[in-house]
Amino acid sequence: MTVPLTARPDIAALVRSSADLIESLQDAGGAYPASPTFSAYSGYSWFRDGAFIADGMSSAGRAESAERFFDWCARTLESRGDEIAAIVAAARAGEPAPDAAMLPTRFTFDGLAGDDEWWDFQLDGYGTWVWALDEHVRRHGTDAAGWASAIALTVDYLTSSWRRPCFDWWEEHADHVHVSTLGCIAAGLRAAVRLGVLDAEREALAAAAAAEVEAVVRTRGTADGHLAKWLGSSAVDASLAAIVGVMDVVPAASDLGRATIATIERDLTVDGGVHRYLGDTYFGGGQWPLLSCLLGLAHARAGDHDRARELLDWAATTAGADGSMPEQVERRLLDPTRVDEWVERWGPSADPLLWTHAMFIRLAVELDGLESTRETAA
Repeated sequence: MTVPLTARPDIAALVRSSADLIESLQDAGGAYPASPTFSAYSGYSWFRDGAFIADGMSSAGRAESAERFFDWCARTLESRGDEIAAIVAAARAGEPAPDAAMLPTRFTFDGLAGDDEWWDFQLDGYGTWVWALDEHVRRHGTDAAGWASAIALTVDYLTSSWRRPCFDWWEEHADHVHVSTLGCIAAGLRAAVRLGVLDAEREALAAAAAAEVEAVVRTRGTADGHLAKWLGSSAVDASLAAIVGVMDVVPAASDLGRATIATIERDLTVDGGVHRYLGDTYFGGGQWPLLSCLLGLAHARAGDHDRARELLDWAATTAGADGSMPEQVERRLLDPTRVDEWVERWGPSADPLLWTHAMFIRLAVELDGLESTRETAA
């Protein structure tokens, strides 16, 4: 007999402590730090990580925290209105701006670009924040009008730039167009239309671009019946679990969704731990609990709630005695010889990682809702 999450005090306690930790570390201006102590992340907030964190907090009822992050995103974008206008104008003139002139993927807490060198040109976060905002608005009935200007700027930026290669979620492989990135863009553009705050011209532009991006995902973004890591690849990346799960760009229960889930399980998952991709050597290529939770959400959306619970339980085992959850664990390293070089460069890998805590919250809330629905139906 399956025990509902509501009867699991260990899970409930970790959800509460995770939300409390995120809230305690959120900057006064609304930015979520990626990790408070990891040297390479300290002092920075990512649109992508932060959007998933905001979605987790929103799902747990911490609406004010999520809205403070959305406000931070809006201020950051609005302060770059002239930059975005120049990027859009250059693209329309057939002379795209160089990668170095595109918006960065991470910002300091006051919304500025960092001084240190980073793999910065990534498009996914700009779609993800609008998707997370739409999820929040639908969940809490919030009026999106206050974010309308930033949503419009995001639509301009994404519709003019989505075809470009850029770095992926992992700050790697800048010469490819990544399917997870395309999925985040499609989700964001689709959400921008749903929010109902765009002018008619932008709304039509966003809807048309979203449809075009999704068509590319379903055709050029597949291999052997599953979604692929990038256009032209036959490999799979665990980040794809997001777009067939919680982001619902490709429905998890569809043939393409199920095949993608099965391939991530086959190629990247051992027990309940999920690797980013085959060949990963970052800190030896460990297993990421946030990816276990993303895969769990995909399974839950596809109807396999038991496997989703197994993945949640595995993620819970990565928490330390104080409840801190890491970026990755070293239980099943793909290349153990590559750990020391990263430790020498940046110190031990990130712990806590707020994104991990947020995805744990999000999967636990999803499963708790499924159990509640099941109990009501009974």
